[in-house]
Amino acid sequence: MLLTGLVVLAGIGIAYIGYTKFAVKDVEGKQIAFDIVDDRTMNIQFTVTRDNPSEPAVCIIRTRSKDGSETGRREVYVAPSDSDTVEITAPVYASKPPAMGDLYGCSTNVPDYLRAG
Repeated sequence: MLLTGLVVLAGIGIAYIGYTKFAVKDVEGKQIAFDIVDDRTMNIQFTVTRDNPSEPAVCIIRTRSKDGSETGRREVYVAPSDSDTVEITAPVYASKPPAMGDLYGCSTNVPDYLRAG
C-alpha cells in the first residue's frame, strides 16, 4: 500500500515536471547576441515571440562575470505589437565587468510597475 502511494506520487511529480518543462508556452524569448559596451555595460539582443502579440510581455536579461556570477539584471517591457515576433536590444548595467549576457526568460505576467500608466 505504501509502495503504491509512493509510485503514484512519483508519477505525479514526473508528469508535473514534464508539463512545466515541455508544455507549449504563450511567450518565448531567444537570445541572438550580446555586445560588451564598456566595463559596466552590455547590450543584449533577443527576440520575443508571442501567441497573442496584442498582449504585453516582460523578459529578464542579465550579465555574468568571468566566474559565472550574475553581475547585472534587468526586466524589459515588451509592448503589444502587430507582429508575433519582435527583436529587442537593451542595455544591462553590471556591478563588475561583464563577460557574457543571457536571456533568463520571458512571461506575459507583466508587473504593474512596468506598465505605462
